[in-house]
Amino acid sequence: MLDHILLTVTEIERSIAFYERVLSILGITARLDYDGRDGPPSHPDLKGFGANGRMFFWLRAGTAAPGAVHVGFVADSEAMVDAAHAQALAAGATEIHPPGPQLHYDPRYYAAQVRDLDGHSLEFVFKSWQHGS
Repeated sequence: MLDHILLTVTEIERSIAFYERVLSILGITARLDYDGRDGPPSHPDLKGFGANGRMFFWLRAGTAAPGAVHVGFVADSEAMVDAAHAQALAAGATEIHPPGPQLHYDPRYYAAQVRDLDGHSLEFVFKSWQHGS
């Protein structure tokens, strides 16, 4: 189980606006700014996102390495996958693949994939056997 992930982005304010817009569709609405001076020497400033009392998705300013990471976000339904995909495209993402069943994994694996403003691969995923109510 993962506790958190940190992405390095080239323009922090632009990325904050992008992720606030896209992640809210998935119910990830909490925001926290962490001042790196409060951590050990050389700790970066972090911009966090989370839900349900947990901060788990963090951004830091720097040189992005988009091929180094792929982030899959849980969606609660196929409609939520569709909405997150549409919002990401509207916010400037580029499409990797549109929403639909990912038959190469499982016919119940419904997802869409985009590249964020720095080229990081993001996937919005609904797995009915895992994520459904």
